[in-house]
Amino acid sequence: MQRFSETYPVWFCDIWGVLHDGHRPFPATVETLKRHRARGGLVILVTNSPRSRLGVARQLREIGVDPTAQDVIVTSGDVTQVLMKRHGGGRVFHLGAARDHSIYDGTGVERVPLGEAKAVLCTGLFDDLNDTLADYDALLSDMKARGLTMICANPDKIVKKGDRILYCAGKLAELYAGLGGEVLMAGKPFSPIYDLALAEASRIAGRNVGRAEVLAIGDGPETDIRGAADYGLDALLVAEGITDASEGLHVAEAQVLRAVPHARIVATVRDLDWGPSGGT
Repeated sequence: MQRFSETYPVWFCDIWGVLHDGHRPFPATVETLKRHRARGGLVILVTNSPRSRLGVARQLREIGVDPTAQDVIVTSGDVTQVLMKRHGGGRVFHLGAARDHSIYDGTGVERVPLGEAKAVLCTGLFDDLNDTLADYDALLSDMKARGLTMICANPDKIVKKGDRILYCAGKLAELYAGLGGEVLMAGKPFSPIYDLALAEASRIAGRNVGRAEVLAIGDGPETDIRGAADYGLDALLVAEGITDASEGLHVAEAQVLRAVPHARIVATVRDLDWGPSGGT
């Protein structure tokens, strides 16, 4: 990883699947991010979490991630707050778990029953461990009949938690769009979250940071890798999250490139191990 630290002074690093598995941090990744910062690099954690950056920072501390591994966190929740204010009319129905309620902090937006809502904020399933997608058929149909716009706070469709694959808000948004419902997306692969991350990097650096200086690190083909490609960023694919590397790294990279042919993947790795003598 040393050569990437030398080439790209700014890293936009995904969190879930790269920094931790939902239960515990990946020590090699934490150490590499710290080493990149120690040699003068910037680490911007860019996540599709629907929580605010303060909520994500709290979650990372709770599972044992060293806070010195990053300079700042940028979340889709940050972008979502803007969309809530613009399109929610101050009153939204919350589709998602109660753990995501921190996204409302400081917005002045009220959570209301579906019949009183001006829009729907989707942060995920109510219970992503036990619910099935079929459980949401009636609710999505009701939302469509009411003509409500869905604000999707997390474009991820799936995430790997430990050994389990769980559905995320992006999957419900896909189903709603399939019914003809209007969906507004925050987070990767859409540009607003990258605009915010780049602005934060420039603020910390005290100068305008160019896109050629940024390496996007992630495991999601349709979020991390497509988002980086659309935004004009080089990408490092971590093929141990939701990307299947069971047949080898080259096969995994080829599969991602078939799905995102304009991706600028500079390398595919299993983890962010700096290595004893500089690493990859």
